[in-house]
Amino acid sequence: MLVYIAPSIIHGKGLFAARPLRAGQLIGVYDGPVTDRDGDHVLWVENEGDDGWTGYDGINELRFMNHADSPTAEMDGLRCYALVDIEAETEITIDYGWNDS
Repeated sequence: MLVYIAPSIIHGKGLFAARPLRAGQLIGVYDGPVTDRDGDHVLWVENEGDDGWTGYDGINELRFMNHADSPTAEMDGLRCYALVDIEAETEITIDYGWNDS
């Protein structure tokens, strides 16, 4: 087991490293049905070729990743990778891209 869900000081529940993770390591793959509606656990992925965005309504533990301006992980499509070495018990965060132009 690489991750677990626990209360977060950032917001509600968060995703945490169950053991140390190395920078560049695959943490997991976001799983959920395609949706065109926004929601609490919807991940928006940019389509190739400037063809808009596709939403995925998360159903696995990755849906609990919270936002951080200095994230510990990043999404590449539906795959989540560690940006830095992450110690066990550390919350795994991503940048939601709210400030991107």
